Amino acid sequence: MPSDAVPPGLRIIRGDATSPQAPGPKIIAHVCNDRGGWGKGFVLAVSRRWPGPERDYRAWHRERARNDFALGAVRLTAVAPDTWVANMVAQHGTRRGSGGPPVRYDAIASCLRVLASHALDLGATVHMPRIGCGLAGGRWSRVQPLIESELLDRGVGVTVYDTD
Repeated sequence: MPSDAVPPGLRIIRGDATSPQAPGPKIIAHVCNDRGGWGKGFVLAVSRRWPGPERDYRAWHRERARNDFALGAVRLTAVAPDTWVANMVAQHGTRRGSGGPPVRYDAIASCLRVLASHALDLGATVHMPRIGCGLAGGRWSRVQPLIESELLDRGVGVTVYDTD
């Protein structure tokens, strides 16, 4: 398949991932950092629409000594009877420095693997911006294959929303 081809099961559309365009159960997935920071990028759109995911992320981070909060972890927060937000910890820190961008592709893969199980259990489709490619500094050419192997290959439909 050519590198610019869109594989079956993946839709890339213009729109707002906080307003998923699909019938049935939906999970809105996004990447969070492992430092407890919430205040830039896609999380602002999430917080404008629903306060729960931010509150849950902050509590999850605050209690991290007693839970699974770490790179590769996922936590779902219900925001409507058929809609959840998946906070996926796949960014180490918040700034780019000499160590390269904060995105962690192995953590994205782990998160997507967990997300697939949740989506299959809920009968949900997954909706997201181009995860890991904004403030986290990742490249879509590395993220899309992870979406293909961890979600699409397991039968989970995915819609990616571009805003520009």
